[in-house]
Amino acid sequence: MIRESVRTVLQELVEFEAATVIGADRYERSEDRVTERNGTRPKLLATKAGDIELRIGDAAEGLVLPEHLGAAASHDQALYAVVMEAYVHDVSTRSVDDLVVALGADSRISKSEVSWICCQLDESVGAFRTRPLDRAPFPYVYLDATYLHVRNKPGNGGQVVSMAVVVAIGIAGDGPREVLGLDVGDSEDETFWRGFLLSLKKRGLAWVELVISDQHSGLVAALERSFQGCVHPAKRSRDHVGITIRSA
Repeated sequence: MIRESVRTVLQELVEFEAATVIGADRYERSEDRVTERNGTRPKLLATKAGDIELRIGDAAEGLVLPEHLGAAASHDQALYAVVMEAYVHDVSTRSVDDLVVALGADSRISKSEVSWICCQLDESVGAFRTRPLDRAPFPYVYLDATYLHVRNKPGNGGQVVSMAVVVAIGIAGDGPREVLGLDVGDSEDETFWRGFLLSLKKRGLAWVELVISDQHSGLVAALERSFQGCVHPAKRSRDHVGITIRSA
């Protein structure tokens, strides 16, 4: 997902810069056009998320080489920050604006083009976050949480607060692992955990046989109501047992 999101952002920047150099968008009639498009060529770019393939415009007068691609490798952190923001909540225009400035393309990318990048990234990440989970069984699920210092949106005063980040990792019957979902909330109470688990069930997660996690009271209570019948190993003060979660 990260690799595809990185590719989405960079490909959009490639398209906008090509339109600037050529003087017109695809299929656009414009008096400002200085040359014609002549297809595209593949270009492999190495990033921390792995190699990604971009399509670089080939104009009649030669290959259009975007200036910002050379700086992309040194600004991975800014790019990933935008992608991660899109994963947790809708990406902001300001965050993409900051990325464009970091890549040195601020003078060429308009506000409307930045908004278009936001829409494309939100669509890509949204498809991943809501993808169906019923295509393969995940009998084993890891649940965990951590607390991170998060700066609230400007509308909430922009204060830095501690928030819970929860994640579910599924293991398929034949071994592969997959991040099933992630969410951010005020705390690990039962309501938050139950909402997170129910969202996984709505996406098709079923037939969970074993859940591995700590014994946080909110999580255990949510499991009792959301995944009745799954086994949840617990470390008791007196001995080690396996607890089968049953509904009340």
